Amino acid sequence: MARISGVVIPAEKQVQIALTYIYGIGPKHSSTILAAAKVEPTTRVKDLTEAEEQRIREIIDADYTTEGDLQRLVTNNIKRLKDINAYRGLRHKSGLPTRGQRTRTNARTRKGKAVAVGGAQPKAASKT
Repeated sequence: MARISGVVIPAEKQVQIALTYIYGIGPKHSSTILAAAKVEPTTRVKDLTEAEEQRIREIIDADYTTEGDLQRLVTNNIKRLKDINAYRGLRHKSGLPTRGQRTRTNARTRKGKAVAVGGAQPKAASKT
């Protein structure tokens, strides 16, 4: 049970995959960290020695912003955009895509479930 950056990474997975469970570390950073720590990427987390775990921890702490710090940074950046009324901030406020995607169709992930506009459907005549 390895704990890195306050996250318990899964013991049964390979180290290169397990490191991606940490917010802010993807496959690219994971392989870079393992190369710097001189750890075989296909090693299982449960098979890591204490020294290898410590080297990985030190590299991540020294060179990468992860977990709570990174989430706080991203949240503050979005909040700043909203406060200064930047275009991207307005898009964040209204829950629309911020990077120029079309919204006439698609954009359902940001906009949420489609809501029908207009009158209600005519009721079918009931037989009595």
